[in-house]
Amino acid sequence: MTYEALKKDPEIRTYITQADATLSALGYTEHSFAHVTHVAVTAGNLLEALGKDERTVELAKIAGYLHDIGNLINRSEHSQSGALLAFSLLQARGFSPLEIAEICTAIGNHDEGTGEPVSDISAALILADKSDVRRSRVRNQDFATFDIHDRVNFSVTESALHLDAEQKNVELTLTVDTAISSVMEYFEIFLERMVLCRKAAERLGLSFRLCINNQHLL
Repeated sequence: MTYEALKKDPEIRTYITQADATLSALGYTEHSFAHVTHVAVTAGNLLEALGKDERTVELAKIAGYLHDIGNLINRSEHSQSGALLAFSLLQARGFSPLEIAEICTAIGNHDEGTGEPVSDISAALILADKSDVRRSRVRNQDFATFDIHDRVNFSVTESALHLDAEQKNVELTLTVDTAISSVMEYFEIFLERMVLCRKAAERLGLSFRLCINNQHLL
């Protein structure tokens, strides 16, 4: 079973759609196919560039695609509930126990509240997920009612995660419109995520760097 096959699976697509609908009702940013596909591809590309084997890269993509499915049940502890949902879905599709364990471990550890980069796949998933900050994820179209999360995400006009395998660093580069949100507000809501990214990079033998508006802050 491959990442591309899972992307076409109607049952899984339904769960991702409904998980995102739950977050939409709660006022969260987009967590649908654009986000999970971005995370899947980014996680896979990171491990591929670091020379990991083809199947490990594939498992990272699958973990990325399924990582937010737990929001179907509740936003609270969604990484743990997502890991349990993924366990059943993957078991039904013939994944081996070891592959299920690797994917579920990554999903269960991707959230900054309780997660830790305990494996290469989990580290890649964390970096891919926490670096997906962009204007297009904001659903609220009424600027007057933006909360801090809306403002910070909407202020990011460009974002990219760059890996320099030779220099052993991974850098999140952001362009922030400071007329909409200050750099300080970014740190106010995302500092815990950046700390987790640093840990994830270290798990992969890398240093983590953050560059906002051409200024290196980490």
